[in-house]
Amino acid sequence: MKIEKDHSFKARLKSFGYAYKGLKFLFLNEPNAKIHLLITIIVIIAGFYFNVSSIEWCMLLLAIGLVISAEMINTAIEKMADVVSPEKNAKIGLIKDIAAGAVLFTVVIAVLIGLIIFL
Repeated sequence: MKIEKDHSFKARLKSFGYAYKGLKFLFLNEPNAKIHLLITIIVIIAGFYFNVSSIEWCMLLLAIGLVISAEMINTAIEKMADVVSPEKNAKIGLIKDIAAGAVLFTVVIAVLIGLIIFL
């Protein structure tokens, strides 16, 4: 059985709408994402204030992108896990902990990048 996929321009535009919906949900509903967004704004302001170089901007933007992406993936894993197993489950808990650890790891690396650039 072959499933036809819609690759039209209209379908692609619609997919951007779904992605925007996900971003909006993240920043409106996830406390950690709100913290990441606030720190992102502070870092961007600091970048302009300290007149960082193009390479430094690239590193800062890459770090910001990695942290926000990790937070989004972590949130998606948590939401999916809650659907799969609404009750407390040790294996699901470990999966959530690993996903949260990925966010922590990217945050630590981002902080180190920021310290190298700003100090």
